[in-house]
Amino acid sequence: MKAIQLDVIHQPVSLRDIPTPTPGPGEILVKLHAAALNHRDVFIQDGKYAGIKLPCTLGADGAGEVAAHGENVPADAPAVGARVLINPGLRWGDNPRAQAREFAVLGMPDPGTFAEYIVLPAEYIRPLPAHLSFEQGAALPLAGLTAYRAAFTRAQVQPGERVLVTGVGGGVALTAVQLCVARGAEVWVTSSSDDKVARAREHGAKGGISYNAENWVRTLTQFAGGLFDIIIDSAGGAAFGPLLDAAAPGGRIVFFGGTLGNIPDVPPAKVFWKQLDILGSTMGTPQDFEEMLALVTEKQIVPVIDEVFPLAETEAALRRLEAGAQFGKVVLKIAE
Repeated sequence: MKAIQLDVIHQPVSLRDIPTPTPGPGEILVKLHAAALNHRDVFIQDGKYAGIKLPCTLGADGAGEVAAHGENVPADAPAVGARVLINPGLRWGDNPRAQAREFAVLGMPDPGTFAEYIVLPAEYIRPLPAHLSFEQGAALPLAGLTAYRAAFTRAQVQPGERVLVTGVGGGVALTAVQLCVARGAEVWVTSSSDDKVARAREHGAKGGISYNAENWVRTLTQFAGGLFDIIIDSAGGAAFGPLLDAAAPGGRIVFFGGTLGNIPDVPPAKVFWKQLDILGSTMGTPQDFEEMLALVTEKQIVPVIDEVFPLAETEAALRRLEAGAQFGKVVLKIAE
C-alpha cells in the first residue's frame, strides 16, 4: 500500500510502498478514504515532540470503510463495508480524570492514517455520522475530541455562558466554537486576522478581535458586554497573561496546547482574587469521544475544511499548516 513516512526529523516526508497490514484478533482493517493533518504532525517533523521514534507513518485522523475483520471482533463492531472514522486516542486507561502512562496518540509511534490502510483494535473504529463525507469525517476526531473534553468535561460550559476561544482558524479552536454554539453558549473569538474573525461569525461566533490589536482585552470585553465565563486557549506563552484580565470572577481558563511556549509572569493575585480555575486538558476518554459524536450527529455539525490535498502532496499540506494561514482543517484525499 501507499503510505507517507517520516524517516528523519527536519526532512520532507516520503510517499512509498509498504506492506498492507493484516488484522489480528479483535482488530479491524480500514481502507482509508481521507486523513487530516494536525500540528502534531508538523511538530514531529520538526523534532519538537516528546518521545519521537522514527521511521513512522504520520497521521492521527482518518475516515474510510471497513475492509476486513480479524478473529473475535466484538459483535457490535462496524460491519465490512461500513463507513467509519477513527478515535486517535489510544490506551487512555481506567481513570477518566487523566490518561494512563500507556496513552498515545495515533501516528507516532503507532502507524498512522497517512496511508491507504490501517489496522486498529475494534474499540477505536466508530461509525461515521451519516451527514458527513469522508473528508469531513477525517477532519473531526482529534479536533472534536480535544475541543469537547476541554469545553465540556473540563470547563463545564453551560448554555448562556460567555465563552472566548483564542486563535480561531486552527482546527481545534474552530471546532470548539461550533460545539459551544451548538450547546447554546455565547461565543467570541480572537485570531491573527480580522478575516478569520469574520469567517468565525459564519459558524456561530458573536464576534471577535485580532489579538495583535492594542488593548484587545478592553476592546473585546466592551464589544461582548462583559468578561468571559470560560476561555479556551491553545497558545500559552506570553499571550496567556491577558486571559487572566479577560476572565470573569469565578471563571474557568482551559488550555490544551502551548504553541507560544512556557507561560511567564502570572501574578498569583489575579488568579486567587478572581477565584479562577485554570485547567489543563489533553485529548479525551472513549466516553468523551462518544459524547462528541452524539453532539455532532444531533446538531448536524460539519467540520470546516480549509483545503484538500492528494496523498502524494502531503509535504505541501504540512507546509500549509505550518504557515498558519489555514481556516479549518487541512485534509488529505486518499481514495475515492
